[in-house]
Amino acid sequence: MNQSPALIPALDTARLYLCTDARRDRGDFAEFVDAAFAGGVDIIQLRDKGIEAAEELDLLAVLKEAALRYGRLWAVNDRADIAVLSGAPVFHIGQKDLPLPAARTLVNGNAAIGLSSHTPGQVDAALAATAGPSGLDYFCVGPVWATPTKPGRAAVGPDLVKYAAEASKAAGDTVPWFAIGGIDHGNVHQVVEAGARRIVVVRAITEAADPAAAAASLLDALGSAAS
Repeated sequence: MNQSPALIPALDTARLYLCTDARRDRGDFAEFVDAAFAGGVDIIQLRDKGIEAAEELDLLAVLKEAALRYGRLWAVNDRADIAVLSGAPVFHIGQKDLPLPAARTLVNGNAAIGLSSHTPGQVDAALAATAGPSGLDYFCVGPVWATPTKPGRAAVGPDLVKYAAEASKAAGDTVPWFAIGGIDHGNVHQVVEAGARRIVVVRAITEAADPAAAAASLLDALGSAAS
């Protein structure tokens, strides 16, 4: 692992990762992230292409405060400059974002780095990249099902989750990985049956009337499906 040692147990034990926008339509960002952490979310990533840098930094300060109160992690998506300025402990990149070595140089060892993967080859590359100074700290596999948060991105289905589970096991399960994309209370058991033990969700919590209860229910489903 390449991040601060204090982050290793948190990433290793994280099961529920939430991506949310700025919630400008509801005006309840602070209350929402507090509720999500209270329900058991391990990592919250702010992902909103429609906000300016200054607003993003302000919101990340709110997210950081909540994460520290609950002893959880928070993440920045795509922009290394925002990750550095905000002091984010987790930085996530996509296949077409910054190259991994460049991202690692920019965050300078101060953040764990995760990468999206959409094909068996990208899963293999993510597992291979876990060694050395340019390594990954976690990766995501998906989108399992089509989702409006990734328009135009073809769904990979549970088969890629199964591939990732088998490949990760063969590699010694040395790095955490998360299934992502259209996962909700009605289908979480399918990704667990395919081998996932960690998930990333969006609407399953962001659109819930009770975010804390929605998070707790997902964790219960993960636990019961895995047992």
